[in-house]
Amino acid sequence: MATKIRLKRMGAKKNAFYRLVVADARSPRDGRFIEEIGYYDPGTNPATIKINEEKALKWLSDGAKPSDTAKSLLQKQGIMARFAEIRK
Repeated sequence: MATKIRLKRMGAKKNAFYRLVVADARSPRDGRFIEEIGYYDPGTNPATIKINEEKALKWLSDGAKPSDTAKSLLQKQGIMARFAEIRK
């Protein structure tokens, strides 16, 4: 099963926030997911990013591919750098 780390849109119209989830690549954007690993709220100033580092590293090491936006959020939190250190 190909897994992806991606954003799930939630919240009201024009007031969105996102959950960072691990999902099967074939499932729809806001559909079924395997596990929630964090959230991102761009509506606050500055934007709130909260990611469970242990879960994210576990899924990355298991082969989950992050989407472009999820990858940039993981980089801002320093998780991608930690993953690169672990892989060496």
